[in-house]
Amino acid sequence: MKEIILELTDSKEIIEIKAIQELWSGYGVLNRVTTEKTSVIEKLINIERGKNHPRGWDTDFSHQRKAKSYEVEMNFYKNFNNEIPFAYSPRFLAAGKRGHQQYLILEDLKTKCFSPKASVNDEEIKLCLKWLAKFHAHYLGTSPTGLWEIGTYWHLDTRPDEFKAIEDIELKKAAPLIDKKLNAAKFKTFVHGDAKLANFLFSDTEAAAVDFQYIGGGVGVKDLAYFLSSIYREDDLEKYEAKWLDYYFGELNNLEVEKEWRGLYPYAWCDFYRFLKGWSPGHPKLNSYSEKMKDKVLKCL
Repeated sequence: MKEIILELTDSKEIIEIKAIQELWSGYGVLNRVTTEKTSVIEKLINIERGKNHPRGWDTDFSHQRKAKSYEVEMNFYKNFNNEIPFAYSPRFLAAGKRGHQQYLILEDLKTKCFSPKASVNDEEIKLCLKWLAKFHAHYLGTSPTGLWEIGTYWHLDTRPDEFKAIEDIELKKAAPLIDKKLNAAKFKTFVHGDAKLANFLFSDTEAAAVDFQYIGGGVGVKDLAYFLSSIYREDDLEKYEAKWLDYYFGELNNLEVEKEWRGLYPYAWCDFYRFLKGWSPGHPKLNSYSEKMKDKVLKCL
């Protein structure tokens, strides 16, 4: 790996390799590799089965989903990752396999003056929603070849074990209908699939996004609902929902798409709520706002 990075960066020496974080469920590590000229991000993935799922969801099925997610991410970076104004993502540098280990080498967003934030103000929320809107607008109508046919890490077909664990009978019965409603949309794009605050970085003027393991086809409001769930608790979700939907659709700037996707926003929220009900019944996102969304959707089915 050292030789590949030195060649990619036209460098002579690796100055430092620093772990940024371990990958979910013990599948590898994300490193920042610094040379005398620059730095890059190195994602090292152990494609042997992980053993440390934080919530115990460690099955052969979940392993296959995780293994596919890394292939999907590499396919996105290699084949689709366009430079979109106000929707930046790291440039692809290299990818490959060595034995049981996969590697992905990407531009280090730190070199572009992007950095993460633990919390955000209104202006930074706008940057994230602008990123989502511009990203969704760019890939509208694009076939997700080599990606997930239906994006997001909580998609119903990829979570049978969590679905079985749901105790809310009414929601369980409605889940396939909600999934069908979302998948029957006329307008589809690429959804990031894990668009939480932790996967955005910020410069003074824009946001950038990372972690494209669950990118695939779908309606953009799936990303919107999930992002808002990552920054607000129940009272603020209710308070700011209309404001941020208006802002997102203003940036999307497509009235036909807006008409369809606005109506699907509660379904997108309820779809994620269904996943949490099976995956982690005590999760703080299972709150009164989520319950209201569920009730709203169930009345329409």
